[in-house]
Amino acid sequence: MSGPGISVVICAYTEDRWEDILAAVSSVRAQSRPALETLLVVDHNQALLDRLGKEYKEVDDVRVLANAGPRGLSAGRNTGIAAARGEIVAFLDDDAVAERDWLLHFAEAYADPRVLAVGGRTEPVWASGRRPAWFPEEFDWVVGCTYRGLPRGRVRVRNVLGGNASFRRSAFDAAGGFATGIGRDGDKRPLGCEETELCIRLSRARPDAVLLIDDRAVIHHRVPEAREHFRYFRTRTYAEGLSKALVARSVGAGKGLESERRYATRVLPAGVARGLRDALLARPGGAGRAGAIVAGVLTAAGGYVVGSVRARRGGTTFSVPEVEVAVRE
Repeated sequence: MSGPGISVVICAYTEDRWEDILAAVSSVRAQSRPALETLLVVDHNQALLDRLGKEYKEVDDVRVLANAGPRGLSAGRNTGIAAARGEIVAFLDDDAVAERDWLLHFAEAYADPRVLAVGGRTEPVWASGRRPAWFPEEFDWVVGCTYRGLPRGRVRVRNVLGGNASFRRSAFDAAGGFATGIGRDGDKRPLGCEETELCIRLSRARPDAVLLIDDRAVIHHRVPEAREHFRYFRTRTYAEGLSKALVARSVGAGKGLESERRYATRVLPAGVARGLRDALLARPGGAGRAGAIVAGVLTAAGGYVVGSVRARRGGTTFSVPEVEVAVRE
């Protein structure tokens, strides 16, 4: 195998996703460009840890680890980073499967030594079999997927999206790990943005760093039925506002909201116009999509205001850990 070794980290927290976890691991082991290893990090769930340990006991290229930090996705990822032997560390959601050339496209991008992070494209797999008519593509980030408005091809970006991403190991040496206190924590409020905060911090630590998205590096992310409803949409957009407030607190509103300003002033108005046009043409879901975009903006803005007030009052804290390397190839 030529090129850098790639360790793939999959963080898991519940046995409810057992079949999804197995499918995620299988998709990594079937890559055209083989991974050096797959690290399954279990978030404070002893039953799942034991079950996965038994499942992969005889599999040399899969290691099962317990989250060594506080509960939550960020600490789980940091545990995987610390244990990884590869020069590149890639992340895959536990309810997603990667296409066969996923790692191949990541590896190709790292031929340029300036590249410190590469993300890919995440496609939704709707539990109902099709996208809800009211659900706007501009808000696919709500369900952890690539949204309308992101650039196509292999392009430079401010940040990659965490469920389908990779980093050169030296990126964590320069910037530290994922901040705890931001991001998912099991079934609690669906916060996010930990990868955004890390990428901005990385660019500050290494101004010469190149961060890319290559939309040929595709994964397919399962969207459960509960997330196809407007109630979840509203909850997730509000949580995104809370998360953006934390990012702005960490790196400043200038960088923390740079991409969001373009998204809000260009992408979303165009989406509302398309929805209204479709409504006038009696196409299904047009008015619903326009309304959802407006509602999403308002709830995210509300979350941002609340999160900013909490941050100023010191009610929300987070920390950036250094990642100690257990073993390096």
